[in-house]
Amino acid sequence: MNKEALAGYFRSTNLVSLPVAIEIADKFNRKDISKNQFQLTEGKVCDEYLFLEKGCMRAFAHDTGGNEVTTNFYLPKEVIFEVSSFFNRTRSKENIQALTDCEGWYITFEQLNGLFHALPEFREFGRSILVRGFAELKTRMLSTITETAEERYAALLKTKPEIFQHAQLKTIASYLGITDTSLSRIRKEFAKK
Repeated sequence: MNKEALAGYFRSTNLVSLPVAIEIADKFNRKDISKNQFQLTEGKVCDEYLFLEKGCMRAFAHDTGGNEVTTNFYLPKEVIFEVSSFFNRTRSKENIQALTDCEGWYITFEQLNGLFHALPEFREFGRSILVRGFAELKTRMLSTITETAEERYAALLKTKPEIFQHAQLKTIASYLGITDTSLSRIRKEFAKK
């Protein structure tokens, strides 16, 4: 793993020049996360902005009955952090856990703010990440209202097929807002197509 991939990611947005991308990447620290290890646990303040280079992670919270409900899946070339906890400096209600062995690069809240103030290009990059994240959240929220379980399953299969290799079916079902039984039925129907 090297910082060139990270600099390439910053550069790929066309919001950051190559020299600035290299300068930003140089501030990040390497992090290895073992399978099942937590990147964040509920009750803690999220202090790391993590770029995932290899592996798969999930975010989840507990409902009022104590059941785990998956709120997101993360794959390589995605930034992982609990936005509300990170920026508001509040205790997280979410957990973030590695589904596989993971490798990535992180920067702390303090370091990130230093870069935002020092480098306008990085501030624009950060803004674009937040806007994209907000748009994805809104799309996901609306899909739970306007789409059938089959449509949500098909969308996840199309956008993040790797999830099905790494996540347990009950985890995927909770993300889709359906029961394990419904997911099994939907999978059987899709297998026949």
